[in-house]
Amino acid sequence: MTRIAVIGAGIAGTTTAWSLVKRGYDVTLFDRQRYAAMETSFANGGQLSASNAEVWTHWSTVLKGIRWMLKKDAPLLFSPAPSWHKLSWIAEFIAAIPHYEKNTVETVRLAIAARDHMQAMAREAGIAFDHEKRGILHIYRNKAGFDHAVKVSRLLAKGGLERIPVAPQDMRALEPALTGDFHGGFYTESDTTGDIHKFTAGLADAVERLGGRFETGATVTRLVRDGDGVTVRFDKGGDSHEARFDGIVVAAGVAGRGFAAQLGDRVNIYPVKGYSITVNLDTAASRNAAPRVSLLDDDAKVVTSRLGADRLRIAGTAEFAGENRNIRANRIRPLVEWCEDLFPDVATENVVPWAGLRPMMPTMMPRFGRGRHARVFYNTGHGHLGWTLSAATSEAVAAVIAGDLPSERGAPVLRPSLVAA
Repeated sequence: MTRIAVIGAGIAGTTTAWSLVKRGYDVTLFDRQRYAAMETSFANGGQLSASNAEVWTHWSTVLKGIRWMLKKDAPLLFSPAPSWHKLSWIAEFIAAIPHYEKNTVETVRLAIAARDHMQAMAREAGIAFDHEKRGILHIYRNKAGFDHAVKVSRLLAKGGLERIPVAPQDMRALEPALTGDFHGGFYTESDTTGDIHKFTAGLADAVERLGGRFETGATVTRLVRDGDGVTVRFDKGGDSHEARFDGIVVAAGVAGRGFAAQLGDRVNIYPVKGYSITVNLDTAASRNAAPRVSLLDDDAKVVTSRLGADRLRIAGTAEFAGENRNIRANRIRPLVEWCEDLFPDVATENVVPWAGLRPMMPTMMPRFGRGRHARVFYNTGHGHLGWTLSAATSEAVAAVIAGDLPSERGAPVLRPSLVAA
């Protein structure tokens, strides 16, 4: 029986484990947390957004980073503290700017492919995750932002995505709760939203019901590769353990860079912190005043998703400050104020803040497929689009593994969940 270890039980690792176990592999999913999706996949913006596939490798991003460097509540905050890792990442980011258009088109193609895979996973695994099919509305306050969006829309169209321009009156027809003055917007009907934590936790449960194993609370300390396989050494419950596998997939988010180095690869992931708030809509007035259509404010770099009847997720900002998970009040406050400005009748007295580290490659393209050595594979570096892309990259990685290390058994049968539907 072909045994595969998957390191990391976020959205990338869990979709990878599902794609492999469905192909008949003996899969063990490792995570240092007690449950799946407790880090970057816990409380993101919720958007499954092919319309947000524009990569950041553009000179405008560099200029904004410089201009906002000393502004503590800036949408893009770049810490000036130097490190070799940060400097190497910046150099590769700038080197990728000439590939901005090509990478944007490729990203939107991946995002479109991921839709069908994600919906199939949810359907087969029986996951309810507050999935809303109301589209995503990009909003612009000025002509300059809208004109840039026109150019981006042409690139998205090359990748197969239709995003239509809408006038201010049409924006309010799409989302009557929206207030404020806007130059215009773009609407993508085919985009959707959902709760990434519910989806990932449900998929991890389904992996176990298919016969996979989930090693929770397992801190992986060392990966040792040789010609016949990989040994995973990990600490759990105060004891040291090790397990032997025929192959390994690293899907460990920002920890992937260190694991890759142990396996002989350079995967230059940098942790880019994002923040979110979950506004609990405790009253009928707040529920009626909160948007149902998902929004993306390109000027403020803020996104929204309605998660069921009584939660509004608002997320955004990007902070380049290393592996720091602290939740800062001056980064949360702009998200609360944004909600109060655009949706003044939504009460913000019950708001839950969160911060997570996006694993970003300098090219803004995910790293998925083979490593340098046989039996080593990756599915990581999705940046701000992990929820949008992972279902496609996991299928791609599983297909590569099927070619390199064929499974020795057929597809398993999904056992019924112990949780009532």
